[in-house]
Amino acid sequence: MALLTGAILGSGIIAADAAQKPVTPSSVVFAKVGDTIILQQDYEAALAIAMHKKFYHGKVPEGGAAALQREVGDTLILNILLQREAKRRGLKPDDTAIRQTIQQYEQRYRDNKQWQQTRAQLVPSLTKRLQDESMLSQLENLVRNVPPPHAKQIDEYYVAHPDQFTEPEQLRLSVILLKVDPSSSPAIWEETRGKGQDLVRSLRAGTDFSAQARIHSGDATAANGGDMGYLHRGMLPQTAQDVVDKLKQGDVSDPLRLLEGIAVFRLTDRKPPKLNPLESARERARDLWLREQGERAWVSLVARLKQETPIHVDESRYESFSAAIEKQVVKK
Repeated sequence: MALLTGAILGSGIIAADAAQKPVTPSSVVFAKVGDTIILQQDYEAALAIAMHKKFYHGKVPEGGAAALQREVGDTLILNILLQREAKRRGLKPDDTAIRQTIQQYEQRYRDNKQWQQTRAQLVPSLTKRLQDESMLSQLENLVRNVPPPHAKQIDEYYVAHPDQFTEPEQLRLSVILLKVDPSSSPAIWEETRGKGQDLVRSLRAGTDFSAQARIHSGDATAANGGDMGYLHRGMLPQTAQDVVDKLKQGDVSDPLRLLEGIAVFRLTDRKPPKLNPLESARERARDLWLREQGERAWVSLVARLKQETPIHVDESRYESFSAAIEKQVVKK
């Protein structure tokens, strides 16, 4: 059964029983991959487990069933192609690791009555699943393990991908946070905003920001005069980021409502983006090159296997089950 391991891990073997009850005759064919047949009942078993895992808490969203059906079908087909390739290359399952994993299941579920009742059915299926996963993992590692790049290839990658080696812009900010409970009334929020406006007028007139932060701010940075240090994009809420992006060095922002209260920011310094030199980025460039080439090798293998192997899927099977599954509520 496909995805059996996930069913056991995620739901204490709850989904496995349902997956073992096909709703179609055993002779109905879902797909053919070369000379290998995927029966509809096997597809439904894999789909039932995938549905249980993905839509565990309630009704399937509109369009979710159709997308998941094709995802499960594609996965079953790809697994067959990859298992064939693994066997062609003479790969063998790691039996020692598989035995250890089975022992872990035995230990984890030794007091589980459902496990005890269904163990004879589950262990062979789980063992087969682990064997398949072991071979696929070995195959993927083998394919992705491309030869290391030459110095020239690293140089070329660095030049072609400057964004990968550029430190983002950094802003050094200070903040004064006038704290407000999020559940406070609109009147309290407006009152605090008014205090923030008074504070901004004072700061823009020359009052020391650090001193005011120590007195008024409810932020953790108050003891440091509101200094937040250097921040890069993504570290602030987007509303705050939009405001500070427009500040010049030394500017004080208008009062800004955040979840925690009314905030006033001051831009202390702005460091522009910085491209790291090749020598300091060489190791990262090498790692990124290897990752990219490994992904290309894997994608190329998958494409070749699909191209070389006749594959036929009964697309009507997707259509016939979508309406019913869209209404399904997966219960915990």
